[in-house]
Amino acid sequence: MVFYRMYIDENGNPDMKSSDDPNHRFLNLTGVIVDLDYAGTTLSPEMEALKAKHLPYHPDDPPIFHRTDMVNCRPPFDNLRDEKKRGAFDIDFKNMLNAWNYRVITVLIDKRAHREKYIAHREYPYHYCLEVLLERYVKFLRRTTSKGDVMAESRGATEDRLLKNEYNKIWRDGASFESATNLQTSLSSKQLKVRPKIANVAGLQLADIVGHPSRCEILDTYGLLGRPLAPFATEVISILQHKYDHVGSRNYGKKFLP
Repeated sequence: MVFYRMYIDENGNPDMKSSDDPNHRFLNLTGVIVDLDYAGTTLSPEMEALKAKHLPYHPDDPPIFHRTDMVNCRPPFDNLRDEKKRGAFDIDFKNMLNAWNYRVITVLIDKRAHREKYIAHREYPYHYCLEVLLERYVKFLRRTTSKGDVMAESRGATEDRLLKNEYNKIWRDGASFESATNLQTSLSSKQLKVRPKIANVAGLQLADIVGHPSRCEILDTYGLLGRPLAPFATEVISILQHKYDHVGSRNYGKKFLP
C-alpha cells in the first residue's frame, strides 16, 4: 500500500475581521500530496540539488524555498537579481515542477462573502478550509486505496495548538461530507504534524511555491484577481493543470468557497 503525506501551505490572512480589506479578503490552503517514499528518494534530494546548482549552498545551512523571498530576490536568493542567473534558475525550476510526481488541492475562501452567507465557521475560516481540504484528500486516498497523514507549516504556538485541535476534532467527529469512519480509515494519524520553515521539508516548500499561483488562477477565473497574471505565474499555472487531483474531466483540485 502506498503511503502519502499532504503538505499544507497558507496564503492570506485567516482573521475574519480583515474580510473587508481587499488585500486580506481571500484565504487559501493548498495541499500538495506526495508519496512519502518518493519524497525521500526523489523530491527532497532533487530539490537540494537544484538549490546547490543555483544558490549559495551549504548542507548545514541550506537555503529554504520561500516564494516571497524568491520573487523579491532577498538573501539567499539575491544572486537571482542577475538576469542570466535568474533565467537559468527559472528554466530548471519549472522543469522540476513539471517532472516531480505530486497532486495539488487548493481551497480558496472569500471571507467577506462567507461572512454574509453563513453563521458556522465564521471565526476560523482557516479551519473551514482545512475541513474541505481533508475531505478531498480522503477521497483521493480512498480512490487510490492508500493511506496518508498531514503536515502543515508552523504558524506560531497558539495557532498551531488551535489547528492541531481542529484537525483532531475533524478526525474524531467527521466532516460535513465525510464520516469519522471514512476519515479514520484513510488518515493514519489523529495528530496533525507541524514543522517550522527552517526544518527544510521539501513537501512544505513545494506547497509554498505552488500555493500562490494556484490562488491567483482561481481568483483570475472568477474575475477577482484585479491585475493581469504575472508571466512566471502563468507558466506555473499551466504546469498545475496536470497536477491538480482529478478523475477524467472532473477536477477535484480546486474549490472556491462559499
